[in-house]
Amino acid sequence: MKLNTLTSKAFKYKKRLGRGIGSGKGKTSGRGHKGQKSRSGVAIKSFEGGQMPLYRRLPKRGFNPINSKKKIIATINLSKVQNFLSNKKTNSLSKINLENLQKSSLINKKYNKLKLLGSGEIKEKYDFEVNFISKSAKEKIEKVGGKITLIK
Repeated sequence: MKLNTLTSKAFKYKKRLGRGIGSGKGKTSGRGHKGQKSRSGVAIKSFEGGQMPLYRRLPKRGFNPINSKKKIIATINLSKVQNFLSNKKTNSLSKINLENLQKSSLINKKYNKLKLLGSGEIKEKYDFEVNFISKSAKEKIEKVGGKITLIK
């Protein structure tokens, strides 16, 4: 085997359009006669040959007003609260609620409600003011001796 005897079919020649009837793609270049599709620079987007297009077959869903007050709920675990409280030098938080957590930059200001989840442990007793709470979090706080106030 020598380099000059090797043959490869790595690429395929493109069929040159509009080069006479003998080429097989001459005259109309495979586009047929007349009509919008035979012209250059025309694309008929989402046209399905007269069939009802997909975007019109599917139902319209939902409405998103610009100035709506969404119920954006912040979720926080007991472990995160405990970490914050143990790392903080002053223990001045009388109640742990959404406002206090936002002031201490533990929760973003965009949230309007707070849900407490039960992952992790809490070591000292604190009073919690939350909108929602999981069963496990409630049990753990009551076990330590803390109080939970649900806000509606």
